[in-house]
Amino acid sequence: MRPAAVAKNLGALVVAVVFVFPVYWMFSSALKPSGQILSKDPVFVFTPTLDNFTKATGVDLFWTYVTNSLVVTVGAVALALVVALAAGFAIARMKFKGRKGLVLGVMMAQMAPWEVMVIAMYMIARDAEMLNSLPLLTAIYFVMVLPFTIWTLRGFIAAVPVTLEEAAQIDGCTRGQAFRKVIFPLLAPGLMSTSLFGFITAWNEFAMVLILNKDKTAQTLPLWLTQFQTAFGNDWGATMAASSLFAVPVLVIFVFLQRKAVGGMTAGAVKG
Repeated sequence: MRPAAVAKNLGALVVAVVFVFPVYWMFSSALKPSGQILSKDPVFVFTPTLDNFTKATGVDLFWTYVTNSLVVTVGAVALALVVALAAGFAIARMKFKGRKGLVLGVMMAQMAPWEVMVIAMYMIARDAEMLNSLPLLTAIYFVMVLPFTIWTLRGFIAAVPVTLEEAAQIDGCTRGQAFRKVIFPLLAPGLMSTSLFGFITAWNEFAMVLILNKDKTAQTLPLWLTQFQTAFGNDWGATMAASSLFAVPVLVIFVFLQRKAVGGMTAGAVKG
């Protein structure tokens, strides 16, 4: 093997270790006894314990947090996919006045820091008497993930040759049927990559639920992660266990969709 190739492989290995080690440390700390987590010298060999996971899942309303997170995340992503498919198709296939302005607006919305709108959203939700509302939280998450979803799916739709759609119409399909039978089946990588991104965005969102949903029965898992503090400091074992559980759904989805999702993120963002 050439020296240049060896150097590249070593560099890639170093980068992989840098990124993977914190994840390993989180999961390993979740399985350590409390005394070994706070040990002055790092402990790599230990007897695993599930006590930290028991503490983490023993918090009041734990399953309510789980249910709320799943409801608002899945709901927001599903709504975003439906709307983005229609919007992406219109942008990629149709010529209309204001098309470039719409694309620019989508890009600007993607770059906007949503946290600066928290106060305005709080006042609107308060006046509409929708504080502590899961439907409102779902709608907000939907708006947050929609721009990226439109942008990516637009690229995938534009990458499908128009001739395929025209051939289907010649064979008797309407435009809607051509989209459903020809274009939609080819969008699997785009749907998977945008679903993964939208899921991560909504799953991790903290500021919105912190401000808008003060009632614990309407809160989600990111706020559950903040509950492991005692009069003597943080319970790091329970915190690491909770963080590990919080990360598992995203890791499972990413591993399941890895090949198509990675290809989708790189292809859909540049096509068209």
